[in-house]
Amino acid sequence: MTEAAGPVLVFDSGIGGLTVLREARMLMPERRFVYVADTAAFPYGDWDEEALLAHILALFERLIEDIRPVCVIIACNTAFTLAGAALRARFTEMDFVGTVPAIKPAAERTVSGLISVLATPVTVKRDYTRTLIESFASHCHARLVGSRYLAALAEDYICGIEVSDKALWDEIAPCFVEEEGRRTDIVVLACTHYPFLANRFRKLAPWPVDWINPAEAIALQARRVIGRHGGADAISGPNPDFAVFTGNASPAMKRLMQGFGLSVAPPA
Repeated sequence: MTEAAGPVLVFDSGIGGLTVLREARMLMPERRFVYVADTAAFPYGDWDEEALLAHILALFERLIEDIRPVCVIIACNTAFTLAGAALRARFTEMDFVGTVPAIKPAAERTVSGLISVLATPVTVKRDYTRTLIESFASHCHARLVGSRYLAALAEDYICGIEVSDKALWDEIAPCFVEEEGRRTDIVVLACTHYPFLANRFRKLAPWPVDWINPAEAIALQARRVIGRHGGADAISGPNPDFAVFTGNASPAMKRLMQGFGLSVAPPA
């Protein structure tokens, strides 16, 4: 197995995985973290699936060799539902903790039976997502809402760029369904970028709903997986966590990483 002293690699197409990193750090303060933002390929929604899969596999050949992590958290629904099985098959000695739409808890909590899954178009199209609905939410009416622009809007918003209410409403409006006196009561945030906008969503919603953020559950699973390796990192001195961009990053994005306590390393 991988050495226990390695860092935890948190991977996302952009900044969305910071929501997972925040939870993971709170649960595992003894660990070191490397955050990788695949800015060279963002947004994933614009890619052909076969090309994106090949890109992710090739990128991880380099990342695992260079970083030698104890565990990889794929903090991106699109990346994991597309490439999770292939990554596990390729890197058999590495533990991968994935991010999948939180459909099971949504189905367990709903009162109205109407839930919506707000995701990227790639996640919506994946058989993986539809299998989750068939397995855990067959008793519900689950609406899949694929937003092409919301991840990019979240990136703009968290970096301090103004994002209008109209732009956000246009993306989330299909989530709200009224049917025979019932209303949608749960929206699954099936992209780790989206929780950054949750407070904006609450203000725009035509009625209250439960917005499910999977970040804590992902971090808990990572802690369970890493616990199998035994010993933890010995951290002393300045925070050793750092961020890596695979492509260009704006000054605002670099400041954001630094605000999360991450040193910015040279591009991967």
